[in-house]
Amino acid sequence: MYKIVSKWIPKNSHILDLGCGDGSMLYELKKELNVNGLGVDISEENIQLSLAKSLNVIEQDIDQGLSNFEDQSFDLVLMSQSIQALKRPDLALSEIIRIGKECIVSIPNFANLKCRLQLFITGKMPVSSALPHSWYSTPNLHLCSLKDFETLCLDSNIVISEKKLIKASGNSTFLSNLFPNLFAEIAIYKLEKKS
Repeated sequence: MYKIVSKWIPKNSHILDLGCGDGSMLYELKKELNVNGLGVDISEENIQLSLAKSLNVIEQDIDQGLSNFEDQSFDLVLMSQSIQALKRPDLALSEIIRIGKECIVSIPNFANLKCRLQLFITGKMPVSSALPHSWYSTPNLHLCSLKDFETLCLDSNIVISEKKLIKASGNSTFLSNLFPNLFAEIAIYKLEKKS
């Protein structure tokens, strides 16, 4: 996923990485693109791992709001596979768009064919490489399809300027591009506020 995201980020950008995890993405962006980045995560363990990489990070619950960040205060806001773990993804998305001049959001696709078949055949909630947790231990509160997320963007006056559709391995396939909601396991969106 890093290879795709890094192509959308100009060198020396000022970025905010929401749900930064252990800081791996931010670390690579800092090393390769000389970004001036700030990471935000709720996990004290992830904060410590990020600090060990000499990253600027703060511990904050995104669900409690992002009012401590001014409008358009970052060139880019990044949220990689964490918006579905929030209580109100719609509110988080509006905040992301408010804070960043551009945004990159990636989500797992709960509606891909593997998940559909697993649910249909076994009668159990799917577990896959893109959604690796059992229903009782998943951090995901909202399982959405790509169409669901794109509808949210449309309803929120958010423009999808680019998107990449990939398998969990990071590869794009002919079928994932032809029938994204069926075959893409992860989608990466570049977003901006409709003018």
